[in-house]
Amino acid sequence: MMKRGIIIKIWMLLSLPALTAWSQSVSLNGTWELSFWEQPQTPVRSPEALRQTTHRTIAATVPGNVELDLLAAGLIHDPMIGSNVWEMRPYEGYQWCYTRTFPTPAYTDGQRVCLRFGGIDCLADIWLNGEKVGEAENMLIEHAFDVTDKLKDSGENTLQVILRSAVIESQNYLLSAYSGKGSTANPESENIRKAPHGYGWDILPRLVSAGLWRNVELQIVEPIHFTDVFWIVLHANAERKRAHIKVDYQLRIPFRELDRHQAIVRLKKNGKVVYESSQRLFTHASGHRFDLEDAELWWPRGYGDPALYDAEVSIVDSTGRILASDRRRIGLRTVKLDMTEITTPEQPGEFCFRVNGEKIFIKGSNWVPVDALHSRDASLLKDVLDMAVDMNCNMLRCWGGNVYEDHAFFDFCDENGILIWQDFAMGCTVYPQDDGFAKKIEQEVRSVVPKLRNHPCIALWAGNNENDEALAGGMGDFPPDPNRDRVSRRTIAELMFELDPARPYLPSSPYLSPGYYAGGRNHNLLPERHLWGPRGYYKASFYTDVYNHFVSEIGYHGCPNRESLEKMFTKDCVYPWKKGTFEWNDEWQTKASRYHQYATSTLERNNLMINQIRELFGEVPADLDRFIFASQTVQAEAMKFFVEFWRMGKFRRTGILWWNLRDGWPVVSDAVTDYYNSKKMAYYYIKQVQNDACVMIGDAQERHHPVVAVNDTRTEKRGTVTVRDLDTKEILFSGKFVIPVNGKTVAGYIPETDVQGMWLIEYTIDNEKRTNHYLAGKAPFRLSDYEKWHRQLEVSKK
Repeated sequence: MMKRGIIIKIWMLLSLPALTAWSQSVSLNGTWELSFWEQPQTPVRSPEALRQTTHRTIAATVPGNVELDLLAAGLIHDPMIGSNVWEMRPYEGYQWCYTRTFPTPAYTDGQRVCLRFGGIDCLADIWLNGEKVGEAENMLIEHAFDVTDKLKDSGENTLQVILRSAVIESQNYLLSAYSGKGSTANPESENIRKAPHGYGWDILPRLVSAGLWRNVELQIVEPIHFTDVFWIVLHANAERKRAHIKVDYQLRIPFRELDRHQAIVRLKKNGKVVYESSQRLFTHASGHRFDLEDAELWWPRGYGDPALYDAEVSIVDSTGRILASDRRRIGLRTVKLDMTEITTPEQPGEFCFRVNGEKIFIKGSNWVPVDALHSRDASLLKDVLDMAVDMNCNMLRCWGGNVYEDHAFFDFCDENGILIWQDFAMGCTVYPQDDGFAKKIEQEVRSVVPKLRNHPCIALWAGNNENDEALAGGMGDFPPDPNRDRVSRRTIAELMFELDPARPYLPSSPYLSPGYYAGGRNHNLLPERHLWGPRGYYKASFYTDVYNHFVSEIGYHGCPNRESLEKMFTKDCVYPWKKGTFEWNDEWQTKASRYHQYATSTLERNNLMINQIRELFGEVPADLDRFIFASQTVQAEAMKFFVEFWRMGKFRRTGILWWNLRDGWPVVSDAVTDYYNSKKMAYYYIKQVQNDACVMIGDAQERHHPVVAVNDTRTEKRGTVTVRDLDTKEILFSGKFVIPVNGKTVAGYIPETDVQGMWLIEYTIDNEKRTNHYLAGKAPFRLSDYEKWHRQLEVSKK
């Protein structure tokens, strides 16, 4: 029977792998009602209980966060500004109810109607027309409910999503002896599957939000539809241009329809069919293997084109009518991580990515939330990703304190050759070891991995961010071994073996392996490391006397630009210090950033800028504009040095992922772009040393500075280089060079000098002129000298 209603018909590939089919969709985005009240001792979990509660109701927008609706209603001030974020503290103890009505969509016998939420934050009871249709307890995954039998035959349906307080509900769990109890709010997050950063981090505010933060829609499910399609490249040969491919697929299909239809597998490139196969459909789950000749492989930036194919699996009846179809773009590539548990001078280890058998030198950034309120993510994504392309990043590490990005993020990275290191959403915390939490993580992995695993950009799954270090460092003289962690070593590891065996899995970042413990627990012998430490002078031995192969976090503070400071602070607090001191005002301390209003652990964080300026320039200017310039200069020189240091060590050193590309709220941080997309000096300095082929100068070795040319491509590079002193105009070096494929060379040497100065590097590769520079001499430098050199550098780029 045909039911009455409004329907929007579209051809789409749905986000959830559980439904990749011909689909009809009705969006439930837009205006809803939002009711809210203080959570009582017995939380409200039904519409009937809600009717007996005194509450307030305002208009809400979906996708959205409750903070944005409160702001629109004039009930709070903008939490992005000054210390306004603390106004949200009382609302952490509130419940929320989202309500809207909608007409029943049109559907026919055999079809089912599915209610789908892209993201529910977080602990929810979902009701339709007074009947409960399901529950949710994970912000990070999608949720779907069959509501066919609960829809009205006519009239309006009423949908209600009742949310409980995540902070209050966290009290229902007994924490382990290893829990991170203390000045941070990590214990509140340990059992609740929300984005960890929301409880307060050193880069993001405490905003324990709630809301329907991604799309809500009704989808009409056909009787025959795909529940999963998985493309795997089992082998790729770049020289022979050949790929061996496997595709597995599963369907929901009435038994009577088996043996009657054909399953067609098809690959297209630029609209042309390059492979097609057909077989009788006799079971709900099947697969197909084939070799593709003259294959165009997918490569990360610099190493080749990120070639994509249009891949399709269809179910077709005897007349040629398509009954179900899954379409997506795939890349033909293999990825491997050559990794040892430890690296020592006697037995050098490894931590190196290979794509299609080729070693890849990694240069990129850490990806953190683009907004503390995640309903705004989608609108901000493209601008931030464009920066990663502009800076020539060939990898982004999706940090474990975040949410999982949606397909748009991974589609962009597929198209632009950006490899993705994907942490599971856990960080800096010892998580529960019980069956209940393991079940939550299993549900999460089974949702996230099948959804994303067809994206060629994903190079690595990592169990978490710094959980090994949190566990190993949390009990003083009784440090537990992280290799006993159930979540990363068993639950996720076994699921990755089942769900995505062709990709590498790293239990934690950094990974404190059994070999690390057997070798004496020396962080300098870890193949992969987060290099933070004392945050002193950027050329100190802490940064240079390292034996690690790969640094996946490293950063340096830099003050935002003046126009951004004037946006993020109230007028009276833009100038940071009390008169005659370097004592920070309260708003600057909030933007340090404090874990919560009473936290003390980050109160010295802004002083990193003061200390680092003093290291390079000997004195700290009290004038705000000169302070901004000095702070950004130190950050820029430090970040450039880090990238150059690791690139000049290729392939003894195999990659650097610096911290970080952009802020997720207005904050004083290590990011090279602030929340308002205003670029700091470090953005441009890093960009000039992340070219595929680049010339740089290293610190003196045996009284001579090496002029090093590095090539991160699969073709030989030839060029010329001239180095001259900006003060004297003297040419210090001039010569030609040839850089081997995916290698490096020393073009020559420049004698060491004790004279401070700036050396301009002008070089040409493939007829393209580029510049770089080297800050010669030993710190401290005069800030006025650097201001002069910087002006000359800007002129030279023109």
